[in-house]
Amino acid sequence: MKKLSLNIFISLAFSILVAFFTFTSCKKTENPIKYPKGIFPDTTIIMSDINSPFDDFNTSLFHLYGNISLIFSSNRGSSGGQFDLVQGLLSFTFDQTNADFELGAEIYEDAFLAKLINAANTTGDDLGPYQLFSTVDGFEYLLLSSVNGSGNLDFYFLKNIPVFGNNLPDVSGPTAIKLLNTSSDDVYISLDANQDSAYYSSNVEGNFEIFLKSKSLETPLDTWFNGDYTAGTKVDSINSAGEDKCPCVFRKAMVFASNRSGGLGGYDLYYSIFRKGKWSSPVNFGPEVNTSFDEYRPVLGTDPEYKNNFMIFSSNRPGGQGGYDLYFRGVTFPK
Repeated sequence: MKKLSLNIFISLAFSILVAFFTFTSCKKTENPIKYPKGIFPDTTIIMSDINSPFDDFNTSLFHLYGNISLIFSSNRGSSGGQFDLVQGLLSFTFDQTNADFELGAEIYEDAFLAKLINAANTTGDDLGPYQLFSTVDGFEYLLLSSVNGSGNLDFYFLKNIPVFGNNLPDVSGPTAIKLLNTSSDDVYISLDANQDSAYYSSNVEGNFEIFLKSKSLETPLDTWFNGDYTAGTKVDSINSAGEDKCPCVFRKAMVFASNRSGGLGGYDLYYSIFRKGKWSSPVNFGPEVNTSFDEYRPVLGTDPEYKNNFMIFSSNRPGGQGGYDLYFRGVTFPK
């Protein structure tokens, strides 16, 4: 009887242990991911490791191997004189468990970008770089403004087949964009997502204003750029009595710089949203972005793993390394 009771006890204990381990092994562990999508922070971050004591502004963005390469204008090479194109690299990380965000920016030497920049730089100022890939002809383009023989800024383009592996494709250009250039200063160009509309700034009528030029979807960019000059259309809902410059269009948002009345001082950054076939009245980004100094040439970017956009801009506000510095900030636009 005692032996039977002991066997029952051992069997019962074993059953309890099996049940315990079965329960604990099937118990769902808590998911450590609290933030499935990243969030670019709504605080302004100075890009210290890429800035210099001179003027660093006019950046362009281009995705490269999971990072984002930058081409920007700087007069560091001439110790404050002539502006040339310089390259850098932007990287960022987001912790999905606690939403910690880290930004990395550094001067970087990519062999092909060095070849491209060497072809683009001239003996005068080179400003407003803008990169894109054309789905119509399969070429990558670098657009910029450089000083022409008359001392004014004109638009130019360079193009190349995309880089594959270690090959360094040939670069053609710079070639003047005859379609847009005037006898005045023409600078800062941006194309919309469909690449059928170009937004740019020019002082052909006195003050700098933002203009629009449209093309058919099927026309290759180089063919369009080589067309005869025709006057652009002023974007009246954007322009003011002040200087309106540096448009950057990303999907349904446009950001630009203006010294119009009502700002915080100098050039401020504004945004407009495209709704029902037109651009909304511009909205000042406010003191979270703007200061009493100059904020200039904003550029919008995105990443598919993040909920919002980011903006890189230049400012000569105090606290930088000198002159204009590059800054980074997350931005969220109204629907």
